[in-house]
Amino acid sequence: MKLFKIAFQMDPLENVNQKTDSTLMLIYEAYLRGFKLFHYQPKDLYLENNKVKAFGYFFTIKKSGSKYLFKRKTTQHIDLKNFKVVLIRQDPPFDLNYITSTYFLEKLSNKILIINNPNSIRNHPEKLSMFEFKKYIINTLISSDIKNILKFHKKNKISIIKPLYGNGGEGIQKISNNIYESKRIINMTLKKYKYPLICQKFIKDIKFGDRRIIFINGKYEGSVARIPKKNSIKANFHAGGIAKKTGLVFRDKKIINAVSKFLKKNDIFFAGIDIIGNYLTEINITSPTGIQEINRLNNLRLEKIFWDKIQKKIQ
Repeated sequence: MKLFKIAFQMDPLENVNQKTDSTLMLIYEAYLRGFKLFHYQPKDLYLENNKVKAFGYFFTIKKSGSKYLFKRKTTQHIDLKNFKVVLIRQDPPFDLNYITSTYFLEKLSNKILIINNPNSIRNHPEKLSMFEFKKYIINTLISSDIKNILKFHKKNKISIIKPLYGNGGEGIQKISNNIYESKRIINMTLKKYKYPLICQKFIKDIKFGDRRIIFINGKYEGSVARIPKKNSIKANFHAGGIAKKTGLVFRDKKIINAVSKFLKKNDIFFAGIDIIGNYLTEINITSPTGIQEINRLNNLRLEKIFWDKIQKKIQ
């Protein structure tokens, strides 16, 4: 088997949550296969005379009990043209720095596999791409105008608002029919995030959890229910959501079939979608999570499926 150089564009390794992080599983499986691993942060990606370079380091990873230990080598400037795969795995925010990195990576040869396709990441932000599936989403408004949001909310009676480019449950709030309190919350959230808010009709089925469904190379590979803590509406693991085993329920199969076609068409290799009740709420293609939870609950190794499919693609 030919050994490859794999570059991970991601947040600092020391920030990895060893109990929940999906990238950690992808890194460890790549190491077990003998691949050479390189780490760099998005801010350390640059373009020099049309060459895409990064300042980072090669590293190894070993497991000691339940802990994963990283060993770094000397930091260096390196041309990414010699890599076989580049994995984009940093968390949002989806901002101009994020967009700039997609422009840089598009300069690489098409012989280098970039997961996910930079063009698709740029053109399909997770909270906007759901509009490709109008029949599967709840009543939704995206706006920066407080009057517009309040008018839409009045029809819903109970709504959820969240920042358009947030992640991990950040900024999600429930507003009810108290117009003065609702106005205060909306105004405060608009000022804090300084970009449009999503306003959606509240989905009561959140009490059964938010289902994270994982796709690898356009195919459904596993799912997990994320149950909010008591008196919370946030199901994200970052926000304290509790993992629970789940099957495919409500309209999951229909949504999976529709999303699968979209992912294949747009060259999106690794994705995670979120479904509450009958409704698709997000398509995560920047840094999907859920691998560790799905593995534990279903006795799976999604990271093995991931690299098997990568190797098949590049060989």
